[in-house]
Amino acid sequence: MLATIFGGTILVLAIIGSTILMGIKILKGGASRSDQKMQSDEAKVIQGIYQGLSRMEKRVGALETLIFDHEKKEKES
Repeated sequence: MLATIFGGTILVLAIIGSTILMGIKILKGGASRSDQKMQSDEAKVIQGIYQGLSRMEKRVGALETLIFDHEKKEKES
């Protein structure tokens, strides 16, 4: 019983402490420099993926046009 109360008290103190630390971090300016660099790197990777997908979409469109034109010519012949 005493262990449960002691454990619960420790848990409550840990939650309160971490909440206060997160509040201070938010008020201070958010992420650390390493977190900001990681977010910047992630943004660059996402932009690269988006640009690659845009180029792939154009290629697929061009291939569809070629295939449809080829099929149209075969039907006319």
